[in-house]
Amino acid sequence: LKSDTMSEKLLERKIREAAKDLGGIALKLWSQSLTGLPDRLILMPGGRIWFVEIKSSGKKPTDRQKAVHGILTRLGFRVRVVDSAATLQDLLLELTA
Repeated sequence: LKSDTMSEKLLERKIREAAKDLGGIALKLWSQSLTGLPDRLILMPGGRIWFVEIKSSGKKPTDRQKAVHGILTRLGFRVRVVDSAATLQDLLLELTA
């Protein structure tokens, strides 16, 4: 990962591929009744779960997304925002831990 600037599409593809390579799945999230859900639900062996918001470099979660992230965090779930090569690497390290 040479540049720290990455598109949302590229980050999403790398997350999907990494989860699969590690024996998990990265499901696309969409809900009619709850706006602001993170983009992906990563399910890993051993029942480990992450919610991942993917943003193009330089973009930030909306206020609604931050509120939903807070709800999920208070419920005990891991919520990560991936918006660069560095934050992607941080997530990948967590997935392999």
